[in-house]
Amino acid sequence: MTKNNNLLIVLLIVVSFFAGYMFFKVQSLEKKGGNVAGVQQTNPNPAPQQAPPQNLDAAPPVTDKDHIRGNKNTQVVLVEYSDFECPFCKRFHPTMQQVIKDYGDKVAWVYRHFPLSFHQNAQKEAEATECANELGGNDAFWNYVDKIFERTTSNGTGFALDQLSPLAAEIGLNQSAFQQCLDSGKYAKYVQNDEAGGVKAGINGTPGTIIIPKNGKKQLIPGALPYEQVKPIIDSAFK
Repeated sequence: MTKNNNLLIVLLIVVSFFAGYMFFKVQSLEKKGGNVAGVQQTNPNPAPQQAPPQNLDAAPPVTDKDHIRGNKNTQVVLVEYSDFECPFCKRFHPTMQQVIKDYGDKVAWVYRHFPLSFHQNAQKEAEATECANELGGNDAFWNYVDKIFERTTSNGTGFALDQLSPLAAEIGLNQSAFQQCLDSGKYAKYVQNDEAGGVKAGINGTPGTIIIPKNGKKQLIPGALPYEQVKPIIDSAFK
């Protein structure tokens, strides 16, 4: 009986060892295959390949058609390519709000759409912000953007599409006109053009923020860096 008990104990130890090994192996693989440096990659399961070349100068120039928060005629401009369902974009949004709060009219924040294909609601949410802009102007656009990021739980369907129209009414827009705009799909191409411009510049994940400094030498903020790391980058852009 003792012999059988000893054998059972040995078997339990062996099983426990392999179970622990498999657990840590899976954890390791998940970390290697996940997101890097606070960036949601355009392809969640990419095949091994060389990253597209970065050419920040190829990004479309900032114009009056862009959504700008801050002073559009300032010396330092931050152009953010973002996705409303990206968890890192949600994390980075308060950082950019803090930038505007601290720097005021010394900087301009330009928001451009970059909805990732595997985020089911991101494209339509981007179109919704354009409808908000059409009906309420630049202030309504930014108000709508802020509220989506406040409420989405991210990762594709974090903000329900049937709540887009009620949200418009909440910020004072005509809900019927908003729904008509959203249903028309009239801004689908606009959103896609924003993303195409980012791809041309070498943006391959979100958030991707291009800083256009005083001297015109562009640089990229790689992902959802905290404010403490973004501030010195901005400060150097004034030199």
